[in-house]
Parts: sequence; structure tokens; C-alpha cells
Amino acid sequence: MSTITLNRTGDKMPLAGFGTARIPAEETAQVVYNAIKTGYRLIDGALLYNNEDQVGEGVRRAIDEGIVKREELFIVGKLWNHYHAKEHVRPTFDRTYKSYGLDYIDLYLVHFPVATEYVPIEDGKDITFFNDDKKFILEPSPMYECWAEMEKLVDAGLVRNIGISNFNVQSTVDLLTYCKYKPATLEIEHHPYLQQKRLIDWVKTKDIHTIAYASFGPAVYNAVPKSIAHLPSLFTHPVIEKISKKHSKGPGEILLRWAVQRDIVVIPKSVNVERMKSNLDLFSFNLDDKEMEAIAAMDEKARFNDTCPEALDFGVPVFD
Repeated sequence: MSTITLNRTGDKMPLAGFGTARIPAEETAQVVYNAIKTGYRLIDGALLYNNEDQVGEGVRRAIDEGIVKREELFIVGKLWNHYHAKEHVRPTFDRTYKSYGLDYIDLYLVHFPVATEYVPIEDGKDITFFNDDKKFILEPSPMYECWAEMEKLVDAGLVRNIGISNFNVQSTVDLLTYCKYKPATLEIEHHPYLQQKRLIDWVKTKDIHTIAYASFGPAVYNAVPKSIAHLPSLFTHPVIEKISKKHSKGPGEILLRWAVQRDIVVIPKSVNVERMKSNLDLFSFNLDDKEMEAIAAMDEKARFNDTCPEALDFGVPVFD
């Protein structure tokens, strides 16, 4: 498995990982176990996904059965928006830490660069973007206080690396002015329709690695913004189909290879074991320069995980 090397710790992070978003909780433990058994060593989780307990169950089962050693895994968690206030960071992390049931977490991210009104974590109640009144209420909790608490998790030996998700250049620049430990990674939506090349190139100059979510573009979402709903599935796009046929690989493998060939970490999700295997088979072939250029020409600046009525409808243009 090819890896990238993270700043500060020098930890090796696999380029191909497994995502756990939108997996029903009752299926998650078995799915994560199957993913590790298939060969995945990076597991990307989050409090928002409402299945952390089951992620931990699947990981621990794989360790207990001797399929993998703890040190061979790279486990990711994320701090949700309701818990940015300095007094909430550690208790919220402790919830994730208990759910995973491991002695440390490899990477802990701030999920979004916005703080929202505190909502207590209760068993049996899903975490969402909204408060209990189904309203999206911003909270005046500054990121510099939140990040200082993230750094304390590192100092306590509970987290190896810390990072950010859904941050733009401006929010990242601000963080870099006061951080003691700069982010190891930035997780963003990234696929041929939304390439964010300038952002990726810039964070690379700061020794911050990019993790791509939604590598398959619109296929990941049930609803997308009206302005880009006309875009065809990436799986049937003529450019991807042509490259796929040439290499005798599925379109998903081409999309993932395009990212990892540029040292961008991918975290595809599938509950199907055979699809898990194909999504991991990314290092037995290369795309040539013309193929890479053809995919680069597909950029539409099309964000599917956008804050608009058809997608994330909460009235705050986070990505603008």
C-alpha cells in the first residue's frame, strides 16, 4: 500500500482508505470488519455519521482476530460543529475515543470551519447540522480556542495528528497564524467536476496533505444543487469510459487512480466486498499524461456537497 508522510510526526498514512459515511449503524461493524479483512488500513469516521460505536466494534474485532495489528491501522475521527467551544472539545473527543475503544486515534479533524449551537450528545439521537428545534444557529466560538484544545489532545497522547476539513484558503491562513501544531491534512470534496487545484497546490506548499471525499461526484448524493444537476454521472462520462476501457478497469478505479496518482488520499465507501476490492486495486496501473490532462479538463467547479436548498440547506454559504 502506498502512503504519504505527515508533517510533525512523520506518520505514514495510506493513500487508499475506507469511508464510513452513510452506512447504516446496524451494518457498520460488519462492513468495517470486511473492509479491513479486504486490505484497507485507513478507516475514516466521524461523529456526524452516527455509527462510531459500530466502527470501533468492527475495528476491534479485526484486531482481536489477528487480521491486523493496531499499529498497522490508521483511524480517523472528526469534531462536529456543535462542539467547537473550548469546554466541549475534550468531552466530545472522549465520546469518540470511547466509541472506538482504541488507545489512541491517528488523526482527528475539525469537520467544518463553523461553530454551531451546542446540542448535548444523547444515546439514540442522531447528530445533525441543526439544533433540537431543527434550526441552524451559529455560535461565537473562535477557532483559535478550538484548535488549542485539539492540540491538547496531541499533548495528552490521545491523538497522533490533527487536521481540518472543508476549510478554504482564508480559514487555513488564519489558523496557521496562531497554531502550535499545524494541520497534517485537509479533507475536501474532490473529483473531476470539482478539482480545487489552487487550494490543493497551496496547502501542499504548507506541507498539508489533501484527503478527497466524494471521489465519485454526484453518485454519492441523493440530492444535488439545481445549477449542476444536468452534469452526467462520472461513471458514464465519455472521458472516464474511454480510459476505463483502455485499462480494463471500472470507472470507479479510474476516478480513484486519478487522485492517488497525485498523492491525494481517497476514502471510497462500499458495502459490497467485491467493490471494496476493486476500489483498493489502484496501484497496479498508471494513467498517462494525456489521460491525466483529459480528466483535468473536466473541471466544472461543481460542488455537490453545497450549502443550498437542494443539498445542505441551512442558509450559511460556508464555501463562499
